Amino acid sequence: MAYSGQEAKDECRIAMDALKQSPLFNCRCKRAMKKEKNCLRIYWSIYQSLQGNDLLEESPYEAVNNRLSDIFRLAPIISGEPAVTRENNCLNAAKACNLNDTCKKYRSAYISPCTSRVSIAEVCNKRKCHKALRQFFDKVPPKHSYGMLFCSCPLVDQLACTERRRQTIVPVCSYEDKEKPNCLSLQVSCKTNYICRSRLADFFSSCQPEPRSVSGCLKENYADCLLAYSGLIGTVMTPNYLKSSSISVSPWCDCSASGNNKEECDKFVNFFKDNACLRHSIQAFGNGTDVNVWQPRPPVHTTASTSTPSHKARERAQSPMDEQTHINEISTAEEANLYPICANLQAQKMKSNVTVEETALCEVVRNGEASSLDHVTSKNSSRASTPFHLSCIMLILSAMVHSAILAIDSAETL
Repeated sequence: MAYSGQEAKDECRIAMDALKQSPLFNCRCKRAMKKEKNCLRIYWSIYQSLQGNDLLEESPYEAVNNRLSDIFRLAPIISGEPAVTRENNCLNAAKACNLNDTCKKYRSAYISPCTSRVSIAEVCNKRKCHKALRQFFDKVPPKHSYGMLFCSCPLVDQLACTERRRQTIVPVCSYEDKEKPNCLSLQVSCKTNYICRSRLADFFSSCQPEPRSVSGCLKENYADCLLAYSGLIGTVMTPNYLKSSSISVSPWCDCSASGNNKEECDKFVNFFKDNACLRHSIQAFGNGTDVNVWQPRPPVHTTASTSTPSHKARERAQSPMDEQTHINEISTAEEANLYPICANLQAQKMKSNVTVEETALCEVVRNGEASSLDHVTSKNSSRASTPFHLSCIMLILSAMVHSAILAIDSAETL
């Protein structure tokens, strides 16, 4: 209050720069910790002026680094394959919850407020319902809570099974309302609450899709995405399945009254409805897919039976001016191992007057016949009988004869 105008801005910037150098700048909160809301209040007081795009906000929560395979090992009853099973996995998950004291306790705790009518106008006490739902997903082990929320359903029993899955969070109270609000307005409402804003930022961060990834997720972690998604349940941004037979989800809102912000609103909604990372994560849990199935494979070591171009070769191919320089050149040890005969011929070319024509075949094989080379080199027993190796042998003999003639000419001159 002692400053005004530009002086206040300068002081604020100096204070923020100093804060960035302190341990407080890198602090994070734990989901469902005892003083979660107080911790989140501190976090957003630091970061609220440093964030950019809402869809790119960093999560205020500490990284968990879970794997779905860890959950599967603990919940074999839930991870059946829907293509072959004839059982209602959502019903099995509900039965498994009733057999677990913790799950049964917290499930009963949210069913009561979420199904008790308050008055003729109000079907339930939404605030109490949301609080109980948050406790259920925060306190109950994922093998049980996920089992009810992401269970797979067989084709022979789609209707009853998927409707049970959709009703897991009691949508009439927790999800629906008298009228659908605008999604951007709902987002603004969410950001006024520390927990809702934090859970939404965690969802944007952990379920960020990446089309070039096999998993469909930027962070390559299905478990983190499902944890972030389930964290939204029990807030004003509570999502649910749009239809019983679909795994497409969305909050209870639309973009009908967005005006000039229609594009921004559609982008926000599509992060739920058309999110490959979230969809693949739900499918992975329902199908019992182990996380190792989609994790990046270790790099393959180069052998004589592979023909993967080197990084340097790829860089050269990007420049038209360097392309001519790269012709007939084997510049790396990797390429030399791939094409030892061609490398020998080029070495002879440098020491003598071997013509370009004598090495042209090797260049053709390297650039245009790599696939046939893969096929040939995979059969070690028949190398000598392939046209490629016969041609290279002829080239070697030709080079040797040429060298011999040069030597005789040199001797006669002397």
